[in-house]
Amino acid sequence: MSLNLVLYGFINTALALLVSPLFISLIKKVKAYAQGREGPPLLQTYYQLYKLFKKERVYSYQTSFIIRLTPYLSLVFMLVASLSVPLVFIPAADPGLGNIILFLYLMVMSRFFMALSGLDAGSSFGGMGSSREMTISAIIEPVVIIVFGALAYVLQTTSLFDMFAQVRESSFLSNPSLILTGISLFIILIVETSRIPVDNPETHLELTMIHEAMTLEYSGPDLALIELSHALKQTLLMGVLLNIIAPWGLAAESTAGGIALAFLAFVIKGSLLAVGVGIFESLMAKFRLFRVPGLFMLAFFFSFITVIFKFLA
Repeated sequence: MSLNLVLYGFINTALALLVSPLFISLIKKVKAYAQGREGPPLLQTYYQLYKLFKKERVYSYQTSFIIRLTPYLSLVFMLVASLSVPLVFIPAADPGLGNIILFLYLMVMSRFFMALSGLDAGSSFGGMGSSREMTISAIIEPVVIIVFGALAYVLQTTSLFDMFAQVRESSFLSNPSLILTGISLFIILIVETSRIPVDNPETHLELTMIHEAMTLEYSGPDLALIELSHALKQTLLMGVLLNIIAPWGLAAESTAGGIALAFLAFVIKGSLLAVGVGIFESLMAKFRLFRVPGLFMLAFFFSFITVIFKFLA
């Protein structure tokens, strides 16, 4: 394993962990401004995670090892997935980690164990959340595969490393069909991170909970790990969207100056996208469960049109 690859793995994972809570706080801040409130400080998510890590764990006597293991597995899956999405620079050697199939499988495994943990305590809320999560998953996962398949067809590769390198060397303006794929990726970002109009990450009402219902049995460091893995998942999906549509600033070499500038560029682009997500959520109302597939079909439609444009070009 080359030194460049080791450096990439360390820097990419560390930076993803560092900025993920910031984007969560920024979205909350934008939504608060839209509602006429001041909102939490931008560092509030960091304070909250620090506070949770200092608290003790509490488990129901009815739970098994699943609920104890899931927070660690969820974070590990996301950390491994972070190796597939270059945020600041693309390593010289391609180790195969950038394969989109591997990336999608890691996200699915995290969701699978979260659903199991929601059922583990035997509570009605957890079971309802897991049921709804798997219902939505059964619909969105084929669409996600189609969207990433369309992206692979347009760029003629299944490696995210190669995709980012291609777009970086040219521009999405030379391939306008990527704009439609970008819309589909934005929809996937909203769905996979359980945001409005699919889910409300700030609710505790039993009629609207999906993701939050699966985390009600967690406390202390376990809850912190769950929240951190969720924030990391959001950052990785944001990274895919940003580096396909706006790869500006992505470093070509692993120099200290290049990495610093690329990190600054990613934080700026990610902050702008987080603001966009906050505005989008503020303009939307939560959909009824049976209306949610219509949003998925919109992502499928844009991906289908992308493939048609590429085929006819």
